[in-house]
Amino acid sequence: MKRCYLAFLRHAQYEQQPQTPSALQPYGLTEEGFAQSRKAAKALQKLIKHQKWQLYPSIYSSNLLRSWQTATEIKHQLKQSCQIETTSALNERSVGALANLTLEQIEAVIDQDPRFAPLPPHWKSNSDFCLPVDGAESLMQAGTRVSQFIQQTALQVMANSESNNQLIVMVGHGAAFRHAAYKLGLLEKAEIGRYSMHYAQPMVFECRLKGHQLEIDLLAGKWKVRQEEERPD
Repeated sequence: MKRCYLAFLRHAQYEQQPQTPSALQPYGLTEEGFAQSRKAAKALQKLIKHQKWQLYPSIYSSNLLRSWQTATEIKHQLKQSCQIETTSALNERSVGALANLTLEQIEAVIDQDPRFAPLPPHWKSNSDFCLPVDGAESLMQAGTRVSQFIQQTALQVMANSESNNQLIVMVGHGAAFRHAAYKLGLLEKAEIGRYSMHYAQPMVFECRLKGHQLEIDLLAGKWKVRQEEERPD
């Protein structure tokens, strides 16, 4: 049976603006974030050695700086021949024209526009709610985008490789990946809001091709159980 392995990491800690959806924030890692990235590389190197895996020659990252810096630090620490490939397919949920505004500013913009109804309670963490502005997407739409990229990449790697021990590394974002995990059958919908992802800690999955279907199972790593005050994305 054809198979490969996927390590998915949330980016490391970054200079996130308070009370502002993370979405397309353009800021880079903190010093702690760089340290977390180096620790992630050590964990990946240990897995590669123990499992006798081969690192796939591309490390995939979202287009956002915090993700790219995490992936780049991992690449440098692994000291293996590979390249960073960035893609918007791994980006966090977009809030479109309202990117990088605070929650208060977003709500004020919507309230002042006569075309829009007031935002519903907990709109930010509602999986299916999409802001009514150009370029915005719901969390579930972002998860669908990420899940499709994961499936396409895994299938391509298995189709083009004779070995069954390739490890694909992807660096992206917690909310988008949790919703992707639901789309891939790894989480129940009720679990999406219950869990988060630790900064720069790999979650490792086995991907198998069974007939024409891709099956994915968690091999290593744990979801972060969110406290009640952490629940809104």
